[in-house]
Amino acid sequence: MTLVFCFILAYLIGSIPSGVWVGQLFFHQDIRTAGSHNIGTTNAYRVLGPVGGSIVLVMDILKGTLGASLPAFFGITPHWWVLIVGLAAVFGHTCSVFIGFKGGKAVATSAGIALAYNPVFFLFCCAVFLSLVLLTSMVSVASTLGMTLVVLGSLFFHDWILTAVATVVWLVIMVRHRANFARIKAGTENMVPFGLGQYLRRKRQ
Repeated sequence: MTLVFCFILAYLIGSIPSGVWVGQLFFHQDIRTAGSHNIGTTNAYRVLGPVGGSIVLVMDILKGTLGASLPAFFGITPHWWVLIVGLAAVFGHTCSVFIGFKGGKAVATSAGIALAYNPVFFLFCCAVFLSLVLLTSMVSVASTLGMTLVVLGSLFFHDWILTAVATVVWLVIMVRHRANFARIKAGTENMVPFGLGQYLRRKRQ
């Protein structure tokens, strides 16, 4: 029964629409009506600016961390339950009960699960993501290609449950980025205002 409670609570924590609530409460703007219309961190930076975007980023990561940490809080072992329960937070973020079962793309929330499970693996994920953002100037590419590399990198930790959960998260992220793939193919995908990709685009123009 305690484990079921953890799953339900993790889902509700993951369902907190950080971008929507922060935008409405502090910036008097609904990010669902601007930018890419997504509730996630990238659109929060685009619509709310660096301060609002950073707040949403931290909140989305902590949603995953807190949701995944529930088994540890309640003394449930073994430790890999952190990963399994953490998936409920990811589901909550992508299908939030608070905003009509819609949601974001779960990248930051998934990173929060890694932080709860293995901080070293979390740092590896962050390094991969940041490196790809600097190289491509596209958060979508950093998220999808980065998650592919994270799944491969998880093999070096010799933890099959970690690899299995990372693969599930990879599938979720790939599905949630379908529209981005179409824009990348068309050459219309948004870029962040820094990085090698942005430099090359400006040079071509």
